[in-house]
Parts: sequence; structure tokens; C-alpha cells
Amino acid sequence: MKKLASLLLVLTLVATFLAACPSPTPQIIEVEKEVVVEKVVVETVEVVKEVAVEVDKTVIEFWTTDNEEDRIAVYEAIADGFMAENPKIDLRIIAIDEASISQRIATARAANQLPDIVRMGIERVATFAADEILDEDAAVAVIKGLSEDDFRAGPLVMVTDPSTGKYAAVPFDGWIQAIWYRADVFEGEGLNAPVSWDDINAACDGLPGAGNLLYGLVLGTDPGQNYPHQVFEQVAISNDAWPFDEAGNVTMNTPEMVEALEFYTELQRCAMPGPQFWRGAREAYELDQSGMLFYSTYIMDDLVEGSGMQDGGKIEIAVEELAKQTGFASQMVGPNGSASYGQLVTLGIMQGAKPEAQEVVKWYLTGQNYQDVLALAPFGKVPVLKSAVDGWSGLSPFFANYSDETMGQIANGFESMQRWLFRPDYDATQRAVVGDIEGRLLIPQVISNIALEGTMTPETGAEWLQEQVEAMLAERQ
Repeated sequence: MKKLASLLLVLTLVATFLAACPSPTPQIIEVEKEVVVEKVVVETVEVVKEVAVEVDKTVIEFWTTDNEEDRIAVYEAIADGFMAENPKIDLRIIAIDEASISQRIATARAANQLPDIVRMGIERVATFAADEILDEDAAVAVIKGLSEDDFRAGPLVMVTDPSTGKYAAVPFDGWIQAIWYRADVFEGEGLNAPVSWDDINAACDGLPGAGNLLYGLVLGTDPGQNYPHQVFEQVAISNDAWPFDEAGNVTMNTPEMVEALEFYTELQRCAMPGPQFWRGAREAYELDQSGMLFYSTYIMDDLVEGSGMQDGGKIEIAVEELAKQTGFASQMVGPNGSASYGQLVTLGIMQGAKPEAQEVVKWYLTGQNYQDVLALAPFGKVPVLKSAVDGWSGLSPFFANYSDETMGQIANGFESMQRWLFRPDYDATQRAVVGDIEGRLLIPQVISNIALEGTMTPETGAEWLQEQVEAMLAERQ
């Protein structure tokens, strides 16, 4: 009993001692609190610093109609290079559809949020210039900064605003349409290159029966296709035939227009039976059936490896080294003028654009950056800068199949390139009507009625066009 009592006394004393001592637990909790508070403070400082850097950057918006995924990747890579050299600029590439440009610009303008730069076809430039939403002084500064003399003269004329005498946009690239022809057969038959109307007529009569050729050409006559319009427009301009005169009067029934319709439709005498459009023209040329072909520079690879067929597969080219046997006649000379036909793409600097936008445009038109853009589609992106031609000519292995003469003609095609839509003295309404003429396929319908159906003559066809275009103009006024 004494031992048990002693043990209890000891335990009681120990418990009393421990109860009197402070617990270590609050100290551990306090340390954990201090660590947590310190961590939160550090993270807050880092976030504030990151936001401050972003606010200091100047944002440049670049809208481009080169909107395929692989093309956007190239535009963004070039933008990354620019931002690496200009760390205070945030260059944003925004893909848009060509057809939606006008609507998107109108929406952005209403919200006072126009982009800084827009890649667009030349047909948009005159309208935007008339709306005073292009910074023409900025375009002039870029062109002069890059070297005005380095630009092809034709594109500079096309971007000139007649009301101000200034450049409304900066030329960028484009494609050329021409008559591609069997130079080997032409030489063998003693025919001149199909440049003038007389020489085209001579080839039309001389080619059928030469070698394997059944036809001189395939003429665009399908009333439901735009191809006949594209070909005819070059014929018309080469005879100084236009939809409107300088006073704004409709001129679809002039002697020049009648003569152009007559020349064009009479070529059906040596052409494959219609109705035909670009596919039949391309295939007949590749199959050694016709000796001339109206087409853009986009056909250059097809003449080497064969074009795709509508039902799948590719054409087996019937002529050995067809591309090397093919000549290129981009300029057409008529009784009252001459012209080539194609498309010009521009970079427009918008009103209110930040000054740095000028440096961005220069960047995309400089050295390897410009070559990288052209390499996206070398056949359809002919350079507007003389200094870029040598680099461009090496961008595709297919170019090696064409003569230096052909490559030179393509590079120089901008010098005489025209379209009804490009005429500088046409206002926005007239340009809209020109678009309507093409969109409603008026020219293909008339050509079909004259060349295939025989229900019109060049004279009655021109009168019908006059009535239709006058009505469309009245609708828009």
C-alpha cells in the first residue's frame, strides 16, 4: 500500500508540473501562419509586375485574307520576328474572308475600332479611299521608304487616288492572266506569238490539223461560268471598250464593244464545241488537243505534272515536257489599245492606324520576309518589287520548266495589267455596277447567245448589255 501511494504521489506531481508548462503547439501553428502570409505577398507582387509590362505595349492589328491555316502560321512567324526586334509592339494577325471585308470594315468603323492594316484586293481600295478611311499619307511614306523606284509602275498607277494624286494603299502581290500557247507548234507553222488580234486570228486558222491538234483553242462560252467574262474583259480593254465613259455614261454598245464581241465570238470557228469554261480549256491543252489556252499563272504546276480531274485523279499530259514547249503571251494588242489582265493585292493602312503600322508593312515587304509570303503560293503571288523577282523565281522547282522569257513576261505582267474595275476615274457606284455585270454573268450569256445559240449578233448583244447595265446603274443611284 505504501508503494502504491508513493507511485500515485509521483504521478500527481508530474501531471501538475506538465500542466504548469506552456504547450508547444501554438508556436508551431504561428510559424505556419507566417509562412502562408509571406507566400501570398510574394505572388501578389509578381502578378502586378506582369500586368504593368502588358499595358506598356502598342497593339497593331493586321487583318489578312491569306486566311488558310498554313498561311497564317507564316504571317505569325514573320510577326514574331518583328516583335523580337520591337519588344514594345504586340503585332496581332487576324484572319478574315475576302468576301466579308466590306461588312467587317463597316462594323469596325461604326465602333470606332478600325484595324491598323488590311490585306485586300485592289477592287476595295477605291471604295475605301472614297470613304476616307485609308491613310494615304502613310501609304505614300511606306512606298517612298521602301524605294518608289523598286515598285512596278503598273501597280503604283492602280493604287493612285485620282482625287488626291496620292497612293491610297501599298501594292503587295498578284497574278497574271495570259494566252499560254504551244511555242513549238507555232514555230513549226511559222506563226507569230498570239499577242495581237491579227496574230491570234492567224493562229486560230493555222493550228487545227497541225500535229495532233484538233482545235486552235477552247473558248469560254459557258453562260453559267465566270471564265468567259475574265477572258473577254481583256479583249475589250485591248480595244478600249469600257462599261462607262469619263462622264459616267454607260457605254456597252459602242463600236469598240461591238468589235470586241465580234472578235471574241468569231474565235469559236476554231474552238472545241461549247459550252466550255476553264476546265475544258485546261484539259484540252494538256491532252494535246488545242494549241492555245487562256489561264492565269496558277496553271504553271499543272502543265508539269497534270491537273486534277473533276472525278478524281490527274490528267496524263500527252506532250513530253509540255511546260518547256509552252509560250506565254500576257499582253494583248487590239486595234485601239493593249492590256494584260490579272489581280493586284494591296496592304491598306487605315485611318487612325498607329505610326508603327508603317514599319510593319515595310517589314512584310522586305527581304526574306517578303520571299516567305510569296512562297505561300509562288504561281499566284507575283512580286510587285523588282528587287524580289530573282528570289521569287527560285521559290518553286516548277519554275525551272519555263524559259527565262516566260518568267520575265510574268514578272513584268503588272506593267500593262488592267481590269474594268481598276479604272481610276470610276466612282464607287460605277465600280459596284461593274461587279454586278460580272456577278450576274451578263457577258457569258451574251457570248453564248452569239457564239453557240445564234440568237444574238454582236450588235444586238451589245444593245442588250446596254439596257441591262443602264437598269443596274439606275438601281444603285
